[in-house]
Amino acid sequence: MPEITAALVKDLREKTGAGMMDCKKALTETGGEIESAVDWLRQKGLAAAAKKSGRVAAEGLIGVASAPGRAAMVEVNAETDFVARNEQFQAFVEAVAKIALKVGEDLDAIKAAQYPDSAHTVAEQLTEMIAKIGENMNLRRARVLSAPNGVVATYVHSALRPGLGKIGVLVAIEGGGEMAALETLGRQVGMHVAAARPEALDVAAVDPAALEREKAVLIAQAQESGRPPNIIEKMVEGRIRKYYEEVVLLEQVWVHDGESRVKAVVSKAGAKLAGFARFQLGEGIDKPEGPDFASEVAATAGV
Repeated sequence: MPEITAALVKDLREKTGAGMMDCKKALTETGGEIESAVDWLRQKGLAAAAKKSGRVAAEGLIGVASAPGRAAMVEVNAETDFVARNEQFQAFVEAVAKIALKVGEDLDAIKAAQYPDSAHTVAEQLTEMIAKIGENMNLRRARVLSAPNGVVATYVHSALRPGLGKIGVLVAIEGGGEMAALETLGRQVGMHVAAARPEALDVAAVDPAALEREKAVLIAQAQESGRPPNIIEKMVEGRIRKYYEEVVLLEQVWVHDGESRVKAVVSKAGAKLAGFARFQLGEGIDKPEGPDFASEVAATAGV
C-alpha cells in the first residue's frame, strides 16, 4: 500500500472539502487510491457530490469563429494573463479559430495550415511568437460543429473583444423556423451552457463509466439507510434522475427562467439541439504551486 503522505491528504481535501482526519481515514481505507477515497467520503456523507473539474491553472484565450451553418472554437494557452491582453496574441487566436473553421478540429491539420499573410505555418508562427513575447504558448484543443439545416450559435462569456474570452460555447441547433430566431435561441442556450456546465446533450450521451460510478456511490449511500432492497432501488432511481438533471443539457432547468426544462424550451420553439461544446480556459490543467512573491523576495534577500 502506498504511503499516506501529507501531500496526498492535501490533494484529497482540495477535491472534496472534507476534514483532514476524514481524508486520512478515507485514504487508509482505500489503500491510498485517491478516486476511491473520494467515493468513500461521499458514501459516508463527508464530501460533496460535485464532479470537481481540475483547478484552472493555464492562461491564454478561447477564440471562436463562425460561418453559415458552422462554427469553430480553439483554446490557446500562455503562461500569464498579461499575454492574453497582448494584441499580437489576440490576433493569433482569432486567426487560428478562423483556420479551424476551414480545416477542421484536428490539431495537426491546424498547425500545418498556412498562417494568413505569412510564409509560416500556424506552428511556425506560434514558435515565432514564443520567441518574441518570451512565454511558452500552446494550441491546446479545437472543436468544430456543423448544422446543415440550421445554425451553430456562439457565445463568449466576458469577452475581451468579439469572439475572444475565457469561456466559449458552440451550440448546433436545427429547426424549421427562421435562421435569425434559431440564432437567438442558440445564443440563449449558449449562455445557459456557460453557466450550467452540462456534460452531455441527452441521457443517451452520458459517459457510461461516469454513470456506473455514480450508481455505485448512490447504492452504497442508500444501503447505509438500512431500508429494504426494493426501497433502496427506488431511492437510487430517484437520485439517478436528479443526476441527469444536473449533467444532461436537455434535462437541466433553464437558467433564464429557473422553471422550464431546456428540452421544453427548445421543443416549444420547434427546434432541435444537435450538439454543443464548452471550453473554459485552463480547465483540467494543474499549475505547480510555487512560493508567493513575498517569499521569493525574502529568499532573494537571504532573509
